[in-house]
Amino acid sequence: MRVFFDRALDTVATFWRIYRCDGVTLGFTSHDRDLTFGGIRHRAAPGMVPAAIRLTADLAHDSAEVEGALSHDAIREGDVAAGLFDEAGIAIGAVDWQSLEHHTLYTGTLGMIADDQHGFSAVLRSAKHLLERDLVPRTSPTCRASFCGSGCGLAATRFTRLLPLAGLDPDFNRVRFAGIVAEDHIDGLLRFRDGPQTGIAFGIVSVADDWLMLDRPLVPGTLPGTLAELREGCDHTVATCAARFGNAHNFRGEPFLPGNDLMTRYGRN
Repeated sequence: MRVFFDRALDTVATFWRIYRCDGVTLGFTSHDRDLTFGGIRHRAAPGMVPAAIRLTADLAHDSAEVEGALSHDAIREGDVAAGLFDEAGIAIGAVDWQSLEHHTLYTGTLGMIADDQHGFSAVLRSAKHLLERDLVPRTSPTCRASFCGSGCGLAATRFTRLLPLAGLDPDFNRVRFAGIVAEDHIDGLLRFRDGPQTGIAFGIVSVADDWLMLDRPLVPGTLPGTLAELREGCDHTVATCAARFGNAHNFRGEPFLPGNDLMTRYGRN
């Protein structure tokens, strides 16, 4: 196995790979020419470098960052804004640019991406960040379970339809489908099967007439007739859970628990 940095002068460059949720894989290297290994072409991008990598043997979160320029033809500002890089997988490592022997040093997912119009920086999250989740449920008047997720008990396929896109309005960030009850899809999900934003999960935040308003920017290029997965939503109230879904026995909330205002009331005889 290749041992890196075991000599005064070494033929080593860094590489990193981005595995987007829409199936696109991008590779980059700090070398001054493109390198192809592992079946992936890594483009020369000396302006994009890992800023820091921290690995530990304990349960502490392994942190890393990557910085670069949005001017690179593979990392465009519009793609970042459209969410194409959200939750993308990432791998960072070292490669011998002569023999192409390589070793991965860090794997994780892309977290928050900051953009200052001239460059970007992305925080990377290792698998250890899952250990930071609060597993103790807190009381709430609304249901804490994700609709059709763990604890809900309902099947997502029952409330998901594959429909052709009837209209798309990037200026107002909204879409339209024929033959649906728009109000039933508030807090629902949308995924396109084709086009520039294939596989990206859009949240439906509100409706206007028969238009569905989305939570992330749309980019032009998705044509009418494009198939999309459209899943209904839930407002997480016990009334909706009981009346619309008949699922009150799986309600994960405390709708009748007195709130903090009860503690501030004056006592009465």
